[in-house]
Amino acid sequence: MTTVTAPPELVHVDALGPNGAFRARNRITVNDVAGDPTVELSLVPRLFVRRSLAALHAAGTMPADERAAALARAGRIFVDDAVDGLPFDRYVYLVSRISGMPISVVREAAQGIGRAAVETYRAAYCARPTAAVTDWRDPRTHRGAAVWTRRGDVFAVHAAGNHPGVHTLWLEALALGYRVAVRPSQREPLTPHRLILALRAAGFGEDQVVLLPTDHDVADDIIDGADLAMVYGGDAVVNKYGHSARVLPQGPGRSKILVTGDAWRDHLDMIVESVSSRGATACVNTTAVLVEGDPAPLAEALADRLATMPSLPPEDEKAALPVHPVASARALEQFLLARADGATAWLGGDGVVEELGDGSAVLRPAVHQVDRADAPQIGVELPFPCVWVAPWSYEDGIAPLRNTLVLTAVTDDAALVDRLLQEPTITNVYLGDTPTVFLEPGIPHDAYLGEFLMRTKAVARTV
Repeated sequence: MTTVTAPPELVHVDALGPNGAFRARNRITVNDVAGDPTVELSLVPRLFVRRSLAALHAAGTMPADERAAALARAGRIFVDDAVDGLPFDRYVYLVSRISGMPISVVREAAQGIGRAAVETYRAAYCARPTAAVTDWRDPRTHRGAAVWTRRGDVFAVHAAGNHPGVHTLWLEALALGYRVAVRPSQREPLTPHRLILALRAAGFGEDQVVLLPTDHDVADDIIDGADLAMVYGGDAVVNKYGHSARVLPQGPGRSKILVTGDAWRDHLDMIVESVSSRGATACVNTTAVLVEGDPAPLAEALADRLATMPSLPPEDEKAALPVHPVASARALEQFLLARADGATAWLGGDGVVEELGDGSAVLRPAVHQVDRADAPQIGVELPFPCVWVAPWSYEDGIAPLRNTLVLTAVTDDAALVDRLLQEPTITNVYLGDTPTVFLEPGIPHDAYLGEFLMRTKAVARTV
């Protein structure tokens, strides 16, 4: 007798509006990396978005001490409790399977969300100018003082799906008193859904934070209906929103490492970590290494180290590389091979796809050497360990290092460090053996979010 195994039940990710969970008529299926249906995501219509945002605008703001306590409770609920019937370990497994990120990376990122929620109130207020107070009732306003206040009341987020850690940042908006609307990525909606349910269980009202999954036709309504917004995406997103004072784009990182002298051998572990950790999917992963002198020895050593990374399914505890459906993996491979034309391949020159036999494929590392510091490949960022190694000299200056989210500089030249810090398009500068993936609560990522959300107003009073 043949036994027929029923397919696993889909996990439902409903919208979370101001009146609770909402399962829309329009739903899409999110498959795992092997193409198996895993999640059913509700997509809400325009009217639902507009009514939700109106409710956020009409709501009051929770007192500061209540916000701080609720955020800390939410962090513990997110990690320790079953949320919407999903225990933490099951949630981590599902995210790994649908996103293709190694399960250890997902678990670490999710635990990081829990820690960040506990710390986010303190971290959010790191952006406050030291001369400013947080309340007009502060006695210092009798003599005249700056009061740090919000630029609006409702903050919208178009979230990315490349890494769960992106959901730590918008928690700071809640800490500062904003009501928040999140449009999740259709690639990975489980993390924001779980986080918002944890926030609500911890004490945030349904009119304080909402989850609004939509199709692309409705997405801009979320931005238009908010006071301020943050949007993740590629260069097209940056070009679309970069000139708006209301929208903060979060684009490609193009993080880099600069090594002067012949110091790279003492820092090879750091370089490997910067390129390959976190599944190499984050904007803080290194995409280019510029080295003074001949880049070939560094490229060879880096390729030797990265070549040992195993090809495993994402749910394997030893997995370290991202996994995609075969078709999308092949498309990324073809894009890489086309852009690498003219470069010297030390690893991945014949391709980077290793199929796992179930419809999914591992994206293996690639190391290419280019012949000059301003080679166009330096700006190519891909969602797996892909690094370009280039020669650099003082004659090249800092121009090849511009447009960088994180730059780690291995140098003893203090004057060069001064120039790097003064360059407006280099967002963060790390020194010595600090990997580009370093990030802790309270340390700015792309400046402090509070610099965008808040402003100072002068208050002087005689009463």
